[in-house]
Parts: sequence; structure tokens; C-alpha cells
Amino acid sequence: MGDTKQSRPRGRPRAFDPDAAVATAQHLFHQRSYDDVSVADITGTLGINPPSFYAAFGSKAELFGRVLDRYACDGAIPLRHLLDPARPVIECLAAVLEDAACRYAGKAGASGCMVIEGVQSIDEDAKRAAMVFLVGAEAAIRDFVAARHPEAADRVMDYMTTVMMGLSTNARRGHDHDRLLESARLAVGGLERAMTLPR
Repeated sequence: MGDTKQSRPRGRPRAFDPDAAVATAQHLFHQRSYDDVSVADITGTLGINPPSFYAAFGSKAELFGRVLDRYACDGAIPLRHLLDPARPVIECLAAVLEDAACRYAGKAGASGCMVIEGVQSIDEDAKRAAMVFLVGAEAAIRDFVAARHPEAADRVMDYMTTVMMGLSTNARRGHDHDRLLESARLAVGGLERAMTLPR
């Protein structure tokens, strides 16, 4: 695509960097959940006033959508890398669960999965935004399994979602990395059974 850069219009410059603001909001949402973070919390942390916030982001839900885009790039489980067609299916899915345990343990109080926590929001716009990412992840897992085990694809996808939701919930409850990792590894036994159940 061509260069669409235009000269900056004259006038008062923005008092904040929108990309840095999205990163800050990501930490707030991840640490406290979407529902527990108010616009006042965000503007206070960013040091801006509400009109500047709405001019930049439109609404809290729209900001959350941008946060989820950022999270998908640098915080979410790298499914494309882990779901390797050259490796055994169980091995890949086990790696996804272990990666989830490591990521969900969190840093600086930001635990769990933003997408999984987002789909449980009471805000319908936030829930819809998060659901797009959850459905996309489920589809990636289902398609990966279906390529070699089509009869097991749906139940394995459901099982993976259930386990990952449990890991996220327990991370938010305070389970540490080792405890989450143990749960993820125990869950592989159920995954193996889900792969071999008759239709």
C-alpha cells in the first residue's frame, strides 16, 4: 500500500501517546478485569480528561477492542506456532495447555487470560469483542485436530476451551505457575481420552 502520511495539522498537540495509552489500559484491564475498570480509572492513570479519552478511543469498549488486538499480538498463546502439523496432535495440544499455564500465571498481578475473562464481562460490547478472539482460537484448535482426527475435533475443542477457562479462573484466584502447570499436565490425560472416545 502507498504512503498515506500527511503533515500534522496545526494546533495543540495531543497530551498523550495513544499506543502507550493502549498498553497502559491493557495492564489495567488484565490486572482488574474489564468490568472493574472505569473510564475515570483509565483517565486518571493516563493523566487525561474524559473528553480527550472519548476523542481518542470513542468508548471504553472500543478501547478494549484495541487492547485485545494488542494482546493477540504480544500476550496471547501463539497457536500458529504451537499447532505444528509436523508434530503429534496430543503433543501440540499439551504444549498449548502448558503455555497457557505459564502465561496465565501473570506478572505484576495481571493474571488469567484477557480473552477468557472478557467473554464473561457484563458489558455486551466487551463480551462480543472478546468472543471474536475466543471463537478464532477455538476454530484454530478444531481445524488442527480435524485435519487428522475429524471425528474428535469438536469434543477436543470443547475440552481445550473448558480446561483453559479453568486455568484462567484459577490464575485469577491466585494459583501460581507451578500449580497451574501441574493442572495443565494432568489435563493431558483427559485430552488423550477425548481423542480416542468412539463417536
